[in-house]
Amino acid sequence: MSRATKGCGCAGVVLVLLMIPAGYVGWKYVVPWWKTKPPTPSGKELQVHILDVGPVEGDSILIISPTGKSVLIDAGDTNKGKVVLEAFKRYNVQELDFFIATHPHPDHIGGADEVIKATKVLRIIDNGADPDLPESLVKPNAKAAQNKSTQIKKTATAPAAKPNSITKFYDEYKEAVTRSGASYEKAQAGTKYDIGGGAQLTVLAPTEPFFTKDQMKTGGNLPNANSIVLRLDYGDFSALLTGDAEEQTEHRMLTKDVNLRATILKVSHHGSKYATAQDFLDRVKPEVAVVSCGEWNRYGHPSQVVLDRLKAANAKLFRTDLQGEITITTRGKENDYVIKTAKEDPVDVWAGRTGQKDDATRSGFVAYGDFGPPPKGVNRK
Repeated sequence: MSRATKGCGCAGVVLVLLMIPAGYVGWKYVVPWWKTKPPTPSGKELQVHILDVGPVEGDSILIISPTGKSVLIDAGDTNKGKVVLEAFKRYNVQELDFFIATHPHPDHIGGADEVIKATKVLRIIDNGADPDLPESLVKPNAKAAQNKSTQIKKTATAPAAKPNSITKFYDEYKEAVTRSGASYEKAQAGTKYDIGGGAQLTVLAPTEPFFTKDQMKTGGNLPNANSIVLRLDYGDFSALLTGDAEEQTEHRMLTKDVNLRATILKVSHHGSKYATAQDFLDRVKPEVAVVSCGEWNRYGHPSQVVLDRLKAANAKLFRTDLQGEITITTRGKENDYVIKTAKEDPVDVWAGRTGQKDDATRSGFVAYGDFGPPPKGVNRK
């Protein structure tokens, strides 16, 4: 009896010693993995529509979850709200569960007021930042106030739109949000949104402190750098929806403990040379890249250098300027996604565009309808 007892004691000690490192490994790796593991997919169809809001420039993405919930990310430029509303009719969207404005530039939220006024919206999310005004237009006593974030609350009194203001699009957006009665919140990195049927959106950026003009000296544009970046997960399917995030945004995300590997990459900033850095692309490893841009844009979107990086990464490429609306559907299984385009264009999708202007803060870039008329000889089909 004595020997048996001693043997059990030794075995117990060994078991405890083995459990300590096992517990550490579980706490260090298994628990974080379990917390970030997306929900189980329902097996029903998830739809992602990258809308064609050209021919100038713009972004607008409509997501319809497996349970029919709808999410709109941006709404194109001023006067493009009707394009978004037409898409709602085609896909039988009666109301929006979420409207997410990635950043205050008109090619992303210029059409938002028209959409919000015509559609019931339950929740509105943006980054809480005001438009970045050129120094020549900011009065000395207003500089401090201009740099502060404006959080929109449904109880706030919205200022009347100023017809001659270069930020008229933003005034109209704020007024529409206030009148909508929708719940408003400022995007916070790490926040997850269940959109139904096992589909989930996660906010990856921006993180505070926000970028400043001094950090844009190497290139890029300030409001873009503070753009909202979202991750969409549905089973084995994933997509990075990057708004107009710049290389600075990408590098900051690389320092965070976030999952950037994704099936689909909505290429940032319309394919600008100031985004989609090589180290970021190496982490994402996308199977498919989608560029939302306009054939009349002045900024050389998409940039040839970015297209060359995507090609070297063996990503399949789709572009709204050449192929129109791009639709991705999936049921959440591995390699189970279908991509359809509104039109087949014989033009080489790997051929970039030559810019007439530079889209960087350091060059005095102002994105307030500064697109001008279409280039001569360009006919949009």
